[in-house]
Amino acid sequence: MQPEVVLQTSLNNFKLYNRGKVRDVYELEDKLLIISTDRISAFDVVFPNGIPHKGRVLNLISAFWFKKFKNIFPNHFITTDIGYYIRDEQKLLAGRSMIVKKTEPIKIEAVVRGYLAGSALNEYKKTGSVCGIKLPQGLKESSKLPEPIFTPSTKADVGHDENITDSQAINLMGKELFEKIKETSLKLYNEIAEYTYHRGIIFADTKFEFGLLDNELILIDEVGTPDSSRFWDLSTYKEGFSQPSFDKQYVRDYLIKIGWDKNPPAPELPEDIVKGTSERYLTAYKMIVGEELQV
Repeated sequence: MQPEVVLQTSLNNFKLYNRGKVRDVYELEDKLLIISTDRISAFDVVFPNGIPHKGRVLNLISAFWFKKFKNIFPNHFITTDIGYYIRDEQKLLAGRSMIVKKTEPIKIEAVVRGYLAGSALNEYKKTGSVCGIKLPQGLKESSKLPEPIFTPSTKADVGHDENITDSQAINLMGKELFEKIKETSLKLYNEIAEYTYHRGIIFADTKFEFGLLDNELILIDEVGTPDSSRFWDLSTYKEGFSQPSFDKQYVRDYLIKIGWDKNPPAPELPEDIVKGTSERYLTAYKMIVGEELQV
């Protein structure tokens, strides 16, 4: 039997707060219900068919990190036990939803890179720098950087995010808030990178998002998932090449191979790509959390 794929949710008793590329968010008075669907996006375009189990993996990995880091830095997580709040659609929402505090989101993505890949690699090849940060000469694809770097980007509701420099980010939010976000992002990256290294995963890069609650900065959205991060297999890592990964790079590589122009509408993903991507998400969950996701 084919696994159920959840592409969109509709809860009649609650107001839809936001529908993003992957998540459906509903208002619960001063809280939010975040539902991670099985939708998948690549190059900022959402695809017509989803990836089985993907939403549950994203939701439960984020919950894992939120719980693990709650004493390091405050976050918006309340619970994945939604039964107290939600009476309907229990089967649909199980494992793929969490209740969180409602915040005022900061309009940047806090990106941290420990290795040279993706857009950072392309920029380095052209300028020798990434987001205004000068890097050593001679780095290759997938090279480990001398130290992790903070490379913020704009957060686009529609279209592409754009890398910005520290000074541009400071102009958007002020120096004090910027420095706090940068310091926290680097600390969290290092914590996750050390943990995943011992689980056989290289935590190549990631993005964090933050919000304000009663003027307090807190961590929000998702943390350390295959959608927000690049996970590489430590056992096969080799500098100078593209790395096999546990994230949606598998989908990106397929799209590059078929020559898709990265503009909507997105093509339907073939069955083998869907299956292979689902397996990678499930593998990431098992290696990070330490147990298999019950599917």
